[in-house]
Amino acid sequence: MKLALAAGVVAALVAAAPAGAFTPTNPYYANQWYLAQDHAFDAWATPPTNLAPVKVAIVDSGVDCSLPDLQGRLLAGRSFVGGYWCTDTEGHGTVVAGEIAGNLGTNGIVGIAYTAQLLIAKVVRADGTIPLQAEADAIRWAADQGARVINLSLGGVRDPKDPTRDTFSPLEASAVAYAYGKGAVLVAAVGNSDEAYATPWPWASYPAALPHVIGVGALNKTGGIPDFSDRDTIYNDLVAPGVDIFSTFPVALTAQQTGCTPQGYTPCGTDEYRHSEGTSFAAPQVAAAAAVLLAVDPGLTNSQVGNILERSADDVNATNGCHQCPLGRDPYSGWGRLDVAKAVEVVTSGGPLPPPDAYETDDNAGTAAYTLWGQTRTVKASLDYWDDPIDVFRIQLQKGQQLRAKLSGAWSGANVSLTMWRPGTTDVLVSAKAAKGLRVAASVSPGSEQLIRFRSQTAGWFYVEVRVTSPGAGAYQLTLEKTSPPPKPPTTRR
Repeated sequence: MKLALAAGVVAALVAAAPAGAFTPTNPYYANQWYLAQDHAFDAWATPPTNLAPVKVAIVDSGVDCSLPDLQGRLLAGRSFVGGYWCTDTEGHGTVVAGEIAGNLGTNGIVGIAYTAQLLIAKVVRADGTIPLQAEADAIRWAADQGARVINLSLGGVRDPKDPTRDTFSPLEASAVAYAYGKGAVLVAAVGNSDEAYATPWPWASYPAALPHVIGVGALNKTGGIPDFSDRDTIYNDLVAPGVDIFSTFPVALTAQQTGCTPQGYTPCGTDEYRHSEGTSFAAPQVAAAAAVLLAVDPGLTNSQVGNILERSADDVNATNGCHQCPLGRDPYSGWGRLDVAKAVEVVTSGGPLPPPDAYETDDNAGTAAYTLWGQTRTVKASLDYWDDPIDVFRIQLQKGQQLRAKLSGAWSGANVSLTMWRPGTTDVLVSAKAAKGLRVAASVSPGSEQLIRFRSQTAGWFYVEVRVTSPGAGAYQLTLEKTSPPPKPPTTRR
């Protein structure tokens, strides 16, 4: 086999780029059709020289460290399943690495975040399985190494209608929350239906379906959603090209294809990867875009990066190739198609940025809640129906002490509720029946403003929950005012 570089393809890619956008000179750039779709380099007339280095972790099957495309991009690595992280016997992680950080200019392909520093966490065994403990340890390791972005092109089936088929793991969820709390942007593939129980599959996989994770689905070359890309009303956030992905591939595997060129790239890979497809290969493009935003402005928080990428996406609908996609956010494409240039413009335009959320990850009671001290406290935070629907704050009340909790916000089409939970509560996501014994107060009905007055009959640590109950997002202000309990009457003798 021999890969021919079509001059017509090169011309088409150059013509598709906006006037003033630079075109990489990498020899195989023309074969990376997805980069033009992502508007990967359209924000600059020439390659920018002031991008900050950003650590991006790839939790996957390892990487072929010998490839020239990745020289200077590999910062550190570790295997959590034995063996050497620079050995990738499957090829999956090497494909992802090339998409994210292939060097600009001199080598075969170019990555969207070509100045990124890669942290490689190998979690795939030789038989292709991924131990849950290895994945969780790898996510925590990446966060401790200072990863600003973590790519998770892996997943387990989610089935909210059948718990026996649902792979939710507290271990995985805890690791994701830990990494997000350390400031990392987490990006995950929503999953492929050939790994589920039916095609198409109506629910995103874990960890894409966990709070604060950007779930990424796939697009085909005509702008539609391929059947294999999992659907989800809540957890599909973005889509990016996920078919016929040209990228790097381990030389030890391409060498098995005698006479095939180019060696070290997917067209000479094993059968599964010659025309690589899957949400696994859409997610790295979003992870790379996140790294680009952080390279432009290292001061951005992970919540800001996620908000910018999602809200700057191009809507996917019948006018641009997806006939089943309605206008606006939908279960097939989420907010829409990744647009790197528009996201960069949000950061560089000088306009207002989405407010950072300083209290994450306060998504449940118990140890996940954020503790608020003092007699009077006002906090400003945000909620998002799709990414961050619940905030929980922990407060201490004395017996007889009264609390006044007032919530107001600038909501975009959303309603919110305000609830008080008794001491000892560990989970505010329990069934309605279980909640009856744990709730001690609640606002009358969801709305844009909420108020609770509550007098404690016992001393202890209570939980105040703010929840968005309808599609929408926005910033809010929560004011908590404690009134001291009345003094005890003096003791008198009779």
